[in-house]
Amino acid sequence: MHVRIGLLTEGGYPYVSGDARLWCDRLVHGLARHEFDVYAFSRSQAEEDAGWVPLPPQVSRVRTAPLWTLEDDGVVYGRRARRRFTEHYGDLAAALCTAAPTTTGARPSASPVTSPDTSPAPADAHPTPPEADRFANALYGLAELAREEGGLAVALRSETAVRALERACRAPGAQRPAREARVPDLLSVAAHLERALRPLTLDWYEEDGLGAVDLCHAASGGTAALPGLLARHFYGVPLLVTEYGVRLRTHYLTRPDSSPAVRSLLAAFHGRLAAETYRQAAFITPGNTHARRWQERCGADRAKLRTVYPGMDAAPFADVGEAPESADPHTLVWVGRVEPAKDLVSLLHAFAEIRKEEPKTRLRIIGGPSGPEGEAYLGHCRMLAAQLFPDEAEGPHSVGDNPVSFEEIGGPELPTSADAYASGAVTVLSSVVEGFPVGLVEAMFCGRATVSTDVGAVVEVIGGTGLVVPPRNPRALAEACVSLLRAPERRERLGAAARARALELFTVEQNIAAFHGLYLEIVARTPVHRVLLNDTGDPLPFATPAEAHVPGHWTDPAPRPTPTWAARTTVPATEAAR
Repeated sequence: MHVRIGLLTEGGYPYVSGDARLWCDRLVHGLARHEFDVYAFSRSQAEEDAGWVPLPPQVSRVRTAPLWTLEDDGVVYGRRARRRFTEHYGDLAAALCTAAPTTTGARPSASPVTSPDTSPAPADAHPTPPEADRFANALYGLAELAREEGGLAVALRSETAVRALERACRAPGAQRPAREARVPDLLSVAAHLERALRPLTLDWYEEDGLGAVDLCHAASGGTAALPGLLARHFYGVPLLVTEYGVRLRTHYLTRPDSSPAVRSLLAAFHGRLAAETYRQAAFITPGNTHARRWQERCGADRAKLRTVYPGMDAAPFADVGEAPESADPHTLVWVGRVEPAKDLVSLLHAFAEIRKEEPKTRLRIIGGPSGPEGEAYLGHCRMLAAQLFPDEAEGPHSVGDNPVSFEEIGGPELPTSADAYASGAVTVLSSVVEGFPVGLVEAMFCGRATVSTDVGAVVEVIGGTGLVVPPRNPRALAEACVSLLRAPERRERLGAAARARALELFTVEQNIAAFHGLYLEIVARTPVHRVLLNDTGDPLPFATPAEAHVPGHWTDPAPRPTPTWAARTTVPATEAAR
């Protein structure tokens, strides 16, 4: 079966950098039998200047739109259109000012669920609340207005929008933070809503655009999923949403310096958008149970949830994983981006305790800083290491007499990530915040025993093949490391079990197979939303029938239109350059 997929991304694929770029690239390359139309939002000029990754033949179209720059559509509404805009925008604002988004449509789980994919729908699910319907109707009303009038940008930036938002905040029943909003708050919220609603103004929602795909696959929630919602609204195209990091959670953790009114209104907007996305999606694929719980609390129906772990390439780590005896039995290894969330301070204090018990032990901290904050944090960690081990030689890259070394991958001693994990017998993760621990999976591919803090999806990933301790607890971290350093046979058993688990659950092949199955399941249960006919007048059930790829007389009908590739030159808002 040949399926045409509209792949929706934000700040990632097909650009060479950004979120979700790698797994999208592997997914597209791994599903050569299907066809992909990529609809991508870019986040910066630098991202666009860097270009695209090489695209395989199954990518037949790429259309892009910038989120980082303001483009004026020049559309000026007449009286009737202004009245419609005021009504829809006012309803959307009113939905943000009333009670917070409900999550009663899904019952949160208080403990890990071993097999979430088979969980039945909650018996106590409630109907969609009126506020959610009001938000959805307003969202689609704005989209229809933009489609009919040719744009929405000018209206979203107008004084009319700010006044509609102000009326909603002052209306009876508005929440206290909304009632307390002042003019700067209203302007800030209106500006944010303008950026968030830019996808409504695009010309992607035509029969030869997203109306021509068999399903939409959003590589994240939030902005990336908006075109999928509109494709479903206008054409009935089913939507699949993948979140390896729950976007709503990210919004909750940002803007700490904003006023309570701004935080409340923006949290309400993104909460409403997430709930509507989950409600309309055919399936939702969290990357782990931690993300799954967030989605349930934000309104996702657990009957729609299918956990699909990120797929990683195990091949670069095969040689190390098959030769665990090559590890230095006295060396601990930490690998990752140097930043405060990784809590290297606790790791260094733990290592001071480890050296008291096992004086031969060394610690290799391998990884570069993440931005200016990471640079400052790395300098702080170097100073702390010098203070904790004042009588021992200290050098930034030496391993000789210095028990702690700060190194980066790519040098002569550590040319690859596999070499980094191979340099020690135990891999340590000391984070206080973690999503899906990619570095931990790489260590598992290498057959290394691990000691990790209990954050994010760590316990789910390890599954009993490593030791887990509370975060910000140097003593517990030290005790776990010492126990493994003193037990080589246990290290070997745990490392072998970890490698077997990683190869079973976290490979690219597993990821691709899961999405391939979901694509077929969605299309199989979705009514045909358009009728395409072949040269004899018979209906075609899919965008490109499977027999089109099999030699024979059925390949003779009229040729398909030439794929739109943007001629490899930058075209604003709709077609992008490689």
